[in-house]
Amino acid sequence: MATPTLRRTPAPAAPTQGAARAYAWLVLVCGALGLAASAVLTVDKIRLLQNPAYTPGCNLNPVISCGSIMRTDQASAFGFPNSLIGLAAFGAVLAVGAGLLAGATYRRWFWICFQLGTLLGLGFTCWLVYQALYEIGALCPYCMVVWAAVLPLAWYTLLHLLGRRPRLHWLVPALWYVGIALLILHRFWYFWRTLP
Repeated sequence: MATPTLRRTPAPAAPTQGAARAYAWLVLVCGALGLAASAVLTVDKIRLLQNPAYTPGCNLNPVISCGSIMRTDQASAFGFPNSLIGLAAFGAVLAVGAGLLAGATYRRWFWICFQLGTLLGLGFTCWLVYQALYEIGALCPYCMVVWAAVLPLAWYTLLHLLGRRPRLHWLVPALWYVGIALLILHRFWYFWRTLP
């Protein structure tokens, strides 16, 4: 008499999640902008290390002055140039965006990790904004590109993870941009009012 064989039913696979095309483009564009800005900053930092008298091309006036920021301790918050963090982080973001546009799907744990990464980036960016405005007293255009890319990336990743998109979803990024602009205007008003 043959013994019956038990068939194991396979465990259900963890759910995977793709992304809307608009969100995929947002991730790709934010990753590309951040990566480009980080690359320029890294090249300028290397040139500055090679030649302390080097003046980056974005030194436009006493306020918009990358060189002033690159020489500070805040520019190497973890003992190496912050732009190297940007190269790695935005390179990964760019790869995720390209994957999403190609139709890739990721498991929920991946999206949670991606969200945590964007929130860490946002926290670091807020610290850098404060340092630039109130401790260093100078602005770097390439750093501001990173500031502009990080918030929408974190915000729309949260909305993607929640699976909801409120009607006024654009309000949070808009308030971020307006808030940063007002802080810059207020902090450097002494300089802006001298311009013709």
